[in-house]
Amino acid sequence: MCVIRSLPTVALLSYLFTSAVLANDYFSNILGKIKPPHSHTALYAKNLITGEVIYEENADTLLLPASTQKLLTAVATTAYLGPDFRFHTRLYSHFPIRGGKIPGDVYLKFSGDPTLTSQHISLLLKQLSDQGLSRIEGNFYLVGNGNEQQQAPGWVWDDLGICFAAPVSSFVINQNCVHGKLKTKLASETSQLQFSPYLPIKIHNTAVFDKSKTVTFCDLDLKRLANNEFTLSGCYPGNKGIKLAIAITDPALFAKDTVERLIKNSQIKISGGIFVTHSLAQHTSLIGLHSSKALPELLDIMLLKSDNLIADSLLKQLGQAYFKQAGSFTNGSRAMREVLTQAGVDLAHAQIVDGSGLSRYNLISAKQLSQVLNLIYTDQRFKGLIDSLPISGVRGTLEYKSYFNKKPLVNYIYAKTGSMQGVDNLAGFIKKPYFDDTLFVILENGQSPLEKKQQIAPFSALFLQTILDYKPAPLASSKVADKTKIQ
Repeated sequence: MCVIRSLPTVALLSYLFTSAVLANDYFSNILGKIKPPHSHTALYAKNLITGEVIYEENADTLLLPASTQKLLTAVATTAYLGPDFRFHTRLYSHFPIRGGKIPGDVYLKFSGDPTLTSQHISLLLKQLSDQGLSRIEGNFYLVGNGNEQQQAPGWVWDDLGICFAAPVSSFVINQNCVHGKLKTKLASETSQLQFSPYLPIKIHNTAVFDKSKTVTFCDLDLKRLANNEFTLSGCYPGNKGIKLAIAITDPALFAKDTVERLIKNSQIKISGGIFVTHSLAQHTSLIGLHSSKALPELLDIMLLKSDNLIADSLLKQLGQAYFKQAGSFTNGSRAMREVLTQAGVDLAHAQIVDGSGLSRYNLISAKQLSQVLNLIYTDQRFKGLIDSLPISGVRGTLEYKSYFNKKPLVNYIYAKTGSMQGVDNLAGFIKKPYFDDTLFVILENGQSPLEKKQQIAPFSALFLQTILDYKPAPLASSKVADKTKIQ
């Protein structure tokens, strides 16, 4: 004979109802004090050990995800492309190397590798030199997709000259971004632009420094022109130089000019010219190869640094692999929706436009994001992604985020940030000793710039502290337990 102590159904329902009411009262009281009055917020928190939904509010409301969108990208690409996926940049020719020469054309086929650098291309050329090549008796072709969709719908136009919104193309070198500095001049308000002289761009600079900070409206203005040309005008307050990171406008031209310089600096001479084309000639053989890091390492960079170019390049690869055609934002977004739906995420009414979260057209709910997080936590295929998330006060975009780098949150929050003008989101996990693993999604849209400047701590930090302080009502088993005997 064994004795099982169990709650009668009525008592159990009574407890669950009472517990939910107490939790709602607790959170409602505190949220009434900490919730930003002018923002739209959506909240969801779930105990991953017990399965209890700790609190939810507006959890089905569609809001801008910003970079929390990268959680969808990480799961979808892991599920479909697999952990062995890499970008490959290849060299082809019609003829083998004989007598130090190739008697024909050579093709450098780009794949949209967001991590490809000019150094990698130099090493590709060195592969040919090491095989004895000294002359190409033909043309050198750069092969990539034509008529590419380089920005997703809904990207803000005045972001396009900045490197976090660099064009997403099959042609990528050095993240399609150039770095420089705008410096002051002694005894003058005019500025000096400092860029590496070998960069194949032109910037016409008329910007000035307002050293005395007396100009009422003082802003820099960057205009994007054709052929990787720019104008920089306006003014900047203060007397200290500033770093610039400018996204190029024509990736194919930038690649062509960069490769031309690298070949001139190599040990290989070309009889013909250097051209861009959109198809690889038939009957060619592989003569050189560069491969990117594997997908898990790419996702590690993407999630930790919130790298938009990696996210959207992977989205295009997903579309290409899923639909067997050139990747685009359109087919990549469609593929992501279908892959996640097949994995059990209900994306009804959600809108997916890109992989990075830059688009203002993306819409997703806190509950839908929580389903993606639940997959990461429960499905063995995705568990490694938890270790790629930023950690409060330790690494990634949460290392220096205000209030997250101090007690009680430091070390315990594993989450993806999502920030843009008017948006401050966070989605991830609480992982703390002697505290049940907890999933959370905090979406804040329509954030007042003034309130953000004046706030003591981010709303997300205050809500997470509220969860950590929450003590569920104890189960009053001594009063309602019923002994049932089974023989």
